Amino acid sequence: MGKPLSMKTRSPLHEFGDRFGEISALDPAGRKAGELVRRLIPQGPVKTVLSGRMLGHALHPVLSDVPIGSWTSATVLDLIGGRDAAGAAETLVGVGLVAAAPTIAAGWSDWADAEREDPGARRTGLVHAWSNATATLLYAGSLVARRRGARGRGVALGLAGAGALSLGGFLGGHLSYAEGVGVGTRPMHEPPAAES
Repeated sequence: MGKPLSMKTRSPLHEFGDRFGEISALDPAGRKAGELVRRLIPQGPVKTVLSGRMLGHALHPVLSDVPIGSWTSATVLDLIGGRDAAGAAETLVGVGLVAAAPTIAAGWSDWADAEREDPGARRTGLVHAWSNATATLLYAGSLVARRRGARGRGVALGLAGAGALSLGGFLGGHLSYAEGVGVGTRPMHEPPAAES
């Protein structure tokens, strides 16, 4: 466990995911973001909760199920539920937005631990975060449009959000499952190494 997939099991999509880890132009922004996150979420009780130490594994993937599930369900209702499902779709978009806040905090906390040691994780993690931030903003716009009675615009923004969310989700899975980021060999009860 915690090791990247062998070359025998890697697909062209894994190679696509690897390409983001090669974009060294992201390093200056990544290093600054990592320093900022480590200042905002220092070692302590909040970091302990966001890291998922009480679970024995990372919290971020668990939390991500709620916004992803809510927004995916809203998309299904938008595409096949018709006007009768408009209220439920709107509610699901709102639930996803509320759930996004702790999900984002946990993700940044985990990423800030990995980015110092793994340039590929730094780069891919930034694109993952930007994709998901774009999705969150699009879904926020979708909710505003829906509440103003512009359902068509809300659905369109939601579909655009689903596209951004798909890329972000793929890269999150790539980081966790193909690259082993966040899986680690350090026991969960031990905090990450202090910044030097």
